[in-house]
Amino acid sequence: MTLQEAYLQGRQYLQKAGIESPAFDAFCLFTHLFGLDRQGLAIHGKEKAAAKTVTEYQRMLIRRAEGYPLQYLLKEWQFMGMPFLVGEGVLIPRDDTEVVVYECAQRLKQVKDPVIVDLCAGSGAVAIGLCSLLPGARITAVEWSEKAFDYLQRNISVNHMERVIPVRGDVLRDFQLAENGSLDALVSNPPYIPSGDLSSLQKEVQWEPRMALDGGGDGLDFYRAIAENWLIKLKAGGIAAVEIGIDQDQQVKALFEEAGLREIRTIPDLSGIPRAVSGVWPGKKSQTASQ
Repeated sequence: MTLQEAYLQGRQYLQKAGIESPAFDAFCLFTHLFGLDRQGLAIHGKEKAAAKTVTEYQRMLIRRAEGYPLQYLLKEWQFMGMPFLVGEGVLIPRDDTEVVVYECAQRLKQVKDPVIVDLCAGSGAVAIGLCSLLPGARITAVEWSEKAFDYLQRNISVNHMERVIPVRGDVLRDFQLAENGSLDALVSNPPYIPSGDLSSLQKEVQWEPRMALDGGGDGLDFYRAIAENWLIKLKAGGIAAVEIGIDQDQQVKALFEEAGLREIRTIPDLSGIPRAVSGVWPGKKSQTASQ
């Protein structure tokens, strides 16, 4: 079997399996295993493919056809042009999350050396993305899952972002991780899928950790915790920015407005869907909230 034949058979196999982007997925796996980009395939396509590598390629194609995430097979995925190690136990970085990263960075552009907390940090995509945009930022990345925390630590190292400090903590309980009035910004891509909707998610998503998806009965548990116990950690004029799920913009805005956040705005993703909510903390709320 030639290299060209191996790739074409892989594409056809995924197409028949109903994979949404068979050519893209097949080529990603092909490049991962054979080390050839499209130009390399054009030049070397008629050469014989190593049998052992073909066998491994076919094994990965079967797993992908079964709905196993492409990103987990590749063990790495790009976010904002940077590599992130991924695998079972950590949420896969998605392009939509760039919206909350850029929104937070834009709101902080006049703040020198901002102090930031990233809640539900997962792979570290948000924290590391912010660090790449804000050279003086110091970011504490809070993650509770042991598996995800391991990826967080490794991705900080891979991307040489030592200004991101990983901390194990439960966003719903460990409010003492930051002092009241100490932060220039808090940012989060929290779990926001309603518990009852998890079983209906596409099969690829169901491989991702439930802990990173399940936002409680109505999907808003983490936004409530942020509104009730984390906004007060902000300095006067501090920024809060969170990613949201589909049709959650009005509910999250209402929660934050009731908690005292001001200058609230919603930011759409490239498809025009509201994807992030941000606002400014006036610093006037009573200091009796949880420390």
